[in-house]
Amino acid sequence: MAKASDIKNGNILRFNGELIAVEELIHRTPGNLRAFYQARMRNVKTGKLVEYRFRTDEEVEICRVETSNYQYLYSDGDFFVVMDNNTFEQHNIPKVLFGDAAKFLKEGMNVIVAFESDEPIMGQAPTSVELEITYTEPAVKGDTSTNALKYATVETGVEIKVPLFINQGEKVRVDTRTGEYIERVK
Repeated sequence: MAKASDIKNGNILRFNGELIAVEELIHRTPGNLRAFYQARMRNVKTGKLVEYRFRTDEEVEICRVETSNYQYLYSDGDFFVVMDNNTFEQHNIPKVLFGDAAKFLKEGMNVIVAFESDEPIMGQAPTSVELEITYTEPAVKGDTSTNALKYATVETGVEIKVPLFINQGEKVRVDTRTGEYIERVK
């Protein structure tokens, strides 16, 4: 157990039986009252924001989190099977840990997974991926006077909006956080 004064931004704590990440920690010393730490924390599993005041001598449990690069192998129901690039061990990671970025993952990509005592707590996909357009309507000549967009389906089966000049078979870069088209890949 550690004291509240040992907490740093980015630490993962076990707080009320839940894993939470410390986003912001401020030391306050109001007038004639005792000093305290004002913490803004986010629940790792649910994403819910929690605010709490710690006394300076209050005991907290700082968790040891190991983060490493893994290679995404394949999807298996509600799980992604990933392989450790160093030991070649395979792990089942729940899809929900990757959030909306999970629909842009394709086999062979490198992902980052954080474990807390052999339990996966966080998954992070690359911020942008290169995907091939498998289907899109052809552009009509002369229909490019504005910054118009059309729907296109990428190789992972997700439908995104792309500019009119993008054709079937071309590769595009997509932002996995927002699902938006970034650029055409040569």
